[in-house]
Amino acid sequence: MPLDHYVSQVHLKNFYSPALNGLMYAIRKSDLKCYQTKSQDVCRIEDGSTNAYLKEDRAIEEFLKNVEPRYNASLAKLREKKFDQECIFCIAGFVAYIVTCSPTAMRVNSSPLAATVKSVATMLDAEGALSKAPKSLGEKSATELLADGTLKFNVDPKYPQAIGVASIMYQVSLFGNSPWEILRCGEADCPFLTSDFPAAIEVVDLNTPINRIVPLAPDLAIRIRPDIRLRGTNPDLTFAKFEATPRQLKRAETHDLNRLIARCAEDHIFYRDHHKWTKDFVARNRRYRIEPVTQEVPRGSGTLVVSTQRVRELPLIEPD
Repeated sequence: MPLDHYVSQVHLKNFYSPALNGLMYAIRKSDLKCYQTKSQDVCRIEDGSTNAYLKEDRAIEEFLKNVEPRYNASLAKLREKKFDQECIFCIAGFVAYIVTCSPTAMRVNSSPLAATVKSVATMLDAEGALSKAPKSLGEKSATELLADGTLKFNVDPKYPQAIGVASIMYQVSLFGNSPWEILRCGEADCPFLTSDFPAAIEVVDLNTPINRIVPLAPDLAIRIRPDIRLRGTNPDLTFAKFEATPRQLKRAETHDLNRLIARCAEDHIFYRDHHKWTKDFVARNRRYRIEPVTQEVPRGSGTLVVSTQRVRELPLIEPD
């Protein structure tokens, strides 16, 4: 079985340290273990890109052939402010792949589906379409079993991945036609980190879509502000609405973005340069990760499921 990387190796290689001769520094949030690694040894899962729910179960690998080989050239274009269709497609495709196929994406995107199934089950129960449970379960209704936690719905994480892969061109169009900020860090001793989920979320206004903070290299990142007006539109891969604003960041701004990157990492954080502040910085942000937030809003005879994502602090669970 192939070992598929859910974070592209070409991305991670940009974080190789000149001091390590083909390695980068890494640290785990779960136990603060520091180590050195090659890109091919991390962020990989056996058959991670294979999805049996799709007609072409390796379809995402074909998509990546138009992304990964162009990654470094696209970074050069961003630095030179020479934005073209190929560059925009490559970077938007990199982000779309992360938010579709990474373990974080599959975990977070499973929750809305489970909530939808629960809502349908409750509606069917109210209409009398579901029979009562057996005596061993107290002859309760499905609604009662859901309420007391006896009945739960588990979603195969590969299913939301399949939905994401099937709609990945829409994601590319959404990201590529939304405003970008091209972010350059201004301090040599405070470069960008990256992680096993390099598409951090940033909540600025509860009434607007979540921004994406994407580290691309130690000196370069982007902020994508998804345009809500593009939802439901046909994909436009000419990126006619693309616009970009270059920004040179102050040290405090880079620090704030690194905090988001660290908090949104599932577990592994990678970086080019060894600094005294890194381990303490990760330690302060290790108890956070992206969590789904799902609300069920009564609507007519049914329920409207509304889902979003937030960075949440979790109880610290030490490994065995």
